[in-house]
Amino acid sequence: MDRREQLRDFLRGRRARLTPADVGLPHAGRRRTPGLRREEVAVLAGVGVSWYTWLEQGRDIKVSAQVLHAISGALLLTPDECAYLFRLAGLSPPPAEPAPRAAIDAELRRMLDAWSPRPAYILDRHWGLAAVNGAAREVFGFGERDYNCLVAFFTSARYRAAYSRWEEAAPDVVARFRAEAARHPDDPEFGRLADDLSAVSGEFAALWARHEVTDTAHGTKTLTHPRCGELVFEYRRLPLLDHPGYEMVLHNPAPDTGTLERMEQLAALVEAA
Repeated sequence: MDRREQLRDFLRGRRARLTPADVGLPHAGRRRTPGLRREEVAVLAGVGVSWYTWLEQGRDIKVSAQVLHAISGALLLTPDECAYLFRLAGLSPPPAEPAPRAAIDAELRRMLDAWSPRPAYILDRHWGLAAVNGAAREVFGFGERDYNCLVAFFTSARYRAAYSRWEEAAPDVVARFRAEAARHPDDPEFGRLADDLSAVSGEFAALWARHEVTDTAHGTKTLTHPRCGELVFEYRRLPLLDHPGYEMVLHNPAPDTGTLERMEQLAALVEAA
């Protein structure tokens, strides 16, 4: 199905699930087909009946964000459904409302712990450390006072020492954070974090001023641990759909590097200590 056919079926389906009572209209007796009539949706949205009919038929007509918002309200669409309607109509979805800070539940924490001896952690949209497993604390040197991955990268001596090629990794880290900030232009926390970090780290300030942007969800990290030597990880960022704005970052030992064996040895040393 092309986009116009999907738009037609979506609007018809959303209209069919509603009754006049759902949208505050008086009962008008039995209907041959369930749901609202096109005329009723048009009135509720404040658009012409013919125009709405053409939209629902999937005709090639111009639509605006304002009109799509009105139709979304008339059809009582959820935020996800509203975003889907915008995409089907060829427009960028409206920006999502800032997600409240969600608690990381016990199930997610068990998943992080089960990933050991591989490092794993959960970040919020500002790269705040929401949950960290023991392997990540040991490998990256996260302490109890470390609350943000970006801040730790530039201010924690132990975190910095863990990276074998810190100077090479730093530009990519800043470019990824700028890409994250660009996805949320109305969120002032990104600017506050950048200003605060610029005030204490000249290296970050210089990189931030370059305005470089990249948006990779996976890659390779080469680290050096004082007790077991070089560690090479493949990593991937996985969004948590039931925690909007949060990502789980999983690290897996790169093959043929001896990293898994060293991590198992390190886990044994930590457990014996």
